[in-house]
Amino acid sequence: MHALSIKSINRCITILVLGCCCTFALANENTSQPTDFIDLAAAMLRDGHHDRALMALQSVDLQDEKTDLARFYTLQGLAFMNLNDSVAARDSLQLAIKNGQQDLVLFAYLAQVHYALKDYKNAIQSINKAGEHAQTPPMMALKAQSHWHLEEVDKAINTLNLGQKKFPADFRFLKRKVFYFVQLALYQEAAELGRQYLEQSKAAAEDYVAIGNALRLSNQYQEALNILEIARLQFPGNATVAKLLAHTYLDQGKLNSAAFILEQASILSADLVSEAAEIYRRAGRFHKALTLNESVQDQKIKFKQRLSILLALKQHERAANMESSLYRTGLLEDQHIRYALAYAYFSSGQFSAAKKHLDHLKEAELFRRGIELRRLMAICETEPWQCT
Repeated sequence: MHALSIKSINRCITILVLGCCCTFALANENTSQPTDFIDLAAAMLRDGHHDRALMALQSVDLQDEKTDLARFYTLQGLAFMNLNDSVAARDSLQLAIKNGQQDLVLFAYLAQVHYALKDYKNAIQSINKAGEHAQTPPMMALKAQSHWHLEEVDKAINTLNLGQKKFPADFRFLKRKVFYFVQLALYQEAAELGRQYLEQSKAAAEDYVAIGNALRLSNQYQEALNILEIARLQFPGNATVAKLLAHTYLDQGKLNSAAFILEQASILSADLVSEAAEIYRRAGRFHKALTLNESVQDQKIKFKQRLSILLALKQHERAANMESSLYRTGLLEDQHIRYALAYAYFSSGQFSAAKKHLDHLKEAELFRRGIELRRLMAICETEPWQCT
């Protein structure tokens, strides 16, 4: 729920509670059940007990002529809204208006409920009826987003422009426009606005990540790198920035740059060390990968990665000697790991051990490769000179 809702709901509840105070003396003299329960619900709602407010409202006699139906349905709608029951909130707020509720803020609430229900046309119509409440930053942003969902691009951008002009210190409009331009494939404009937003607003690391990732996912790698490199300088302790920057380099095939960034970031987040090692392995820097692998904490990831690195280094005996570690961590349940271990035994001349693991292979492709290994072992056993 938008900040406007919470503030305005509290305001609305306060008005409702104060309104009932004027008639409190009368209520003492002539205790009216409906009035008492409505007052109780208003107090509970004001204190944040939304479910209790609904329970109190259930005791109200809606057939009593003294029942203020406008207040009843307003409170019920606000309670449902705070409990994220959008359908019930919509129905109650509409009944409040139908029964004479004249506070225009209800249309602002109704707009949010319609939006939550993806009823974007009615969300816009409700905003248009909200009077001065329609001219707040949250409502203008909601209206722009509703137009966007309806594919009314010009209206969406015009609404953002209007909001930006009306509230120049509120950067939500500029930020939203960046993402619209990315989705419209207007990448240069998006990058320019993105830089403008990041320079003018007190942008957090999450803002750099969001804009950088939007450009990256649109294959605008250089623009993404420009933004993420700045973020890396401004937020050197943010592992998410480093990881996204590394993946942007990785998308361009720059493996060493990606691995180096992740290696540095692993000081901040130990989980990244295995990823750095893996990219070094893919880059062919096997000894560097093996060194980093020593620091990997997750045993399954560590041993699986080490096996692949040792095989890449053709250190088959060391790979074969990992059998007990692979068994202990349950990795031999993975048939690809089992085949890799069999291959390590085969390559180090331990044919009996290799055959033992080949017997466990069931997957079609691995079974076929196992047959080929058996054929090679048979040749080596009958004609050893061919395997030297």
